[in-house]
Amino acid sequence: MDFQLTDDEKAIQETFRRFTKEKVAPRAREIDESKEFPRDLFAEVGRLGLFGMRYPEEYGGTKTSTMSHLLALEELSGGCLALAAPCMMQSLMGTYFIFRSGSEELCRRFLVPAIQGEMLGTICITEPGAGSDLSAITTRATRDGDEWVLNGTKTWITSAPIADLFTVLALTAEKELSIFLVEKGTPGLSVSRTFEKLGLWGSSNSEVVLEDCRIPGDRLLGEVGKGRAYLAEILAKIRLATAALALGAGEAARDEALRYANERVQFGRPIAAFQAIKMKLADMATELEAGRRLMEYGAWREDQGMPNMREASMAKLFVSEAATRACDEASRVLASYGYSLEYPVQRYLRDVRFTLIGGGTSEILKLIIAKEIGA
Repeated sequence: MDFQLTDDEKAIQETFRRFTKEKVAPRAREIDESKEFPRDLFAEVGRLGLFGMRYPEEYGGTKTSTMSHLLALEELSGGCLALAAPCMMQSLMGTYFIFRSGSEELCRRFLVPAIQGEMLGTICITEPGAGSDLSAITTRATRDGDEWVLNGTKTWITSAPIADLFTVLALTAEKELSIFLVEKGTPGLSVSRTFEKLGLWGSSNSEVVLEDCRIPGDRLLGEVGKGRAYLAEILAKIRLATAALALGAGEAARDEALRYANERVQFGRPIAAFQAIKMKLADMATELEAGRRLMEYGAWREDQGMPNMREASMAKLFVSEAATRACDEASRVLASYGYSLEYPVQRYLRDVRFTLIGGGTSEILKLIIAKEIGA
């Protein structure tokens, strides 16, 4: 096995590490406290190429390795998860179905500017009564001549107030899900309440209401009734990407704890010299490194064209839990300062909990893994 990054992967990692250090991290506290999404940084991420890493050159993409994509997300997350999470959305769920099933005209009109960071896309799946259970979705799309009419309510939609493109999963027949593209400003599409959350304050989650929302017939993405199958195509990708987000936050918390432990002096020596602190730091480092290997293996299998649902689910499960523990332990190392809003550890701890939910909860992932191993 070769655990070395390629030259291209190293270059991408360094590019996003430098960008995060110079432009993202210095604004992370401001983004958090203002609760405003940094659209300017989002556009810069687009210009750096993140949104096109999974797409071919003909649309402005670069079609890089899966690992390159994960490395970029990891670096961004270490600086500000509230920026990195919508960027992950843009590079996968917010654009994939346009690329997969949209006409050439739709790709040129929407995918190309989205890859460049000029348009922001999101996906609308979750409903007040439907989360992991897709069979509970009630949003309906009805054919009316050359148009589709959508009715329903979606909830917890990332970046809804500022999104330009909404990919919507809706019923087209009994238990038959299809995927549609709806533009901002379409009559009948509205964003209602925005949720107050524990973390990711710089990234909004809101309800989206579709009320007799009429869209052209070509906004059906793919075949009628194939929505569930199309969504399944990128679940492993979403889970690996969520693992990368968690890993970045966990490593940032670990680094902050290590820095503080080496500087904080108690009883005449740095607290890093005490065995209890050493053990915490060692546990963080070991679990995050193990999670990295699970993520890398899932990414390798994806690039080899091999099935990786089990591996991606294991990576997302393990890394999100390990990163959450790392952020919690880091806050303990900093003690009172870990509870203070002046230090970033509290933000890492609040934000990283999103990764326990996004891409499938830990409990759902355990059921998927059990099924994959034949249980």
